[in-house]
Amino acid sequence: MNLKGKAHKFGDDINTDYIISGRHKFKTLDMKELAKYVMEDLDPDFYSKVSPGDMIVAGRNFGCGSSREQAPLAIINANISAVVAKSFARIFYRNCINTGLPLIECDTDQIDPGDEINIDLQKGVLHNATKGIDIPITPLPEVMLKILSDGGLVEHFRKYGTFNFD
Repeated sequence: MNLKGKAHKFGDDINTDYIISGRHKFKTLDMKELAKYVMEDLDPDFYSKVSPGDMIVAGRNFGCGSSREQAPLAIINANISAVVAKSFARIFYRNCINTGLPLIECDTDQIDPGDEINIDLQKGVLHNATKGIDIPITPLPEVMLKILSDGGLVEHFRKYGTFNFD
């Protein structure tokens, strides 16, 4: 699984209310509509800046806060291909894998806003094409790569009818 896009950088402790504000997430179940408001409290123009495949890059503890799946689903529907951060809140991490959103843990200090980044999940490397440097990433277990490649846990079950990781 290879990903390529532009970095949109944020800091530490980005909670799920920053990802999608409570004033929006309780108004609709339409994820395409919610996607328009992703990260708006931190960057009101975020949605209009995103091109398909772009990535959110952040510091530590990304996704802290509530355990609702609206946050990763809204990110996916905003055409973000992955979130790259130093660390993630654990329940957010699982919600992302279950919904099919790749999460990449690595040192993000050498990634700046607008940098073009390429990620090879199999090889475990993030290449910052803008700076010409490689950054090692924490490899995902094979089971999580399988779930991601199937489009999330629900799609995995639709495909196999059970957990199938062969």
